[in-house]
Amino acid sequence: MGLFITFEGGDGSGKTTQARALYGRLRRKNYSVILTQEPGGTHLGRMLRRWLTDPQSGVAVLPAEPSQLHLVEPPIGDQLLPDMVLHSTAPRAELLLFLIARAQLVDEVIRPNLLQEKTVICDRYAPSTVAYQGYGRQLNLDLINEANEIATQGIKPDLIVLLDIAPEEGLSRKWAAAGRMYFDDEELAFHRRVRDGYLRLAQAEPGRWLVVDGSQPKKKIEQMIWDKVAPLLESRELRREK
Repeated sequence: MGLFITFEGGDGSGKTTQARALYGRLRRKNYSVILTQEPGGTHLGRMLRRWLTDPQSGVAVLPAEPSQLHLVEPPIGDQLLPDMVLHSTAPRAELLLFLIARAQLVDEVIRPNLLQEKTVICDRYAPSTVAYQGYGRQLNLDLINEANEIATQGIKPDLIVLLDIAPEEGLSRKWAAAGRMYFDDEELAFHRRVRDGYLRLAQAEPGRWLVVDGSQPKKKIEQMIWDKVAPLLESRELRREK
């Protein structure tokens, strides 16, 4: 099997920046490496990601015949589906959408590439659901863990990098860079619960998690991550590009 590395953190923590930095470094060293993200990485995941990041650009639902509804893309009418599904008061529906996207990503991208002994870097994975829907939305953790086991086929990262940052700082960064998005309208207490959830997960498996202070300079964080990844690469023979 290849090496599986995931990046986690609250909104604005810098995890995406660091995932891309590690991907670039591995490419320069000729490792065969894949960079993917959640939700994303598959057609289904990209659809969900688009709804989450920009609900106003969702999929229009138009009646073609009295007995049917067709999904039309790009949207040319009533923005129905995002409001019904993603802006409802049903956290369990939100949970299931993320799990469906994850199951597809594992089947299409993560598992096949690991079997080819490639390095797979994923921007968010199963711990995000535990942190956001479990601790943030306060859904049943046992239920989430069982569902994650099904969606991931039991595939766990070799290393989980957590970019830890105070929610106030992270949200301020994110709004400055990209404006408000799906989870940004939640109360600060929600984001604090998410952070607490991540730290609890890291504390429970210290051998699998690397917790980094996300408020540090980017280059310093990048080097700290590399210092952890390099020995993992040396400990196994991973596929390199010729």
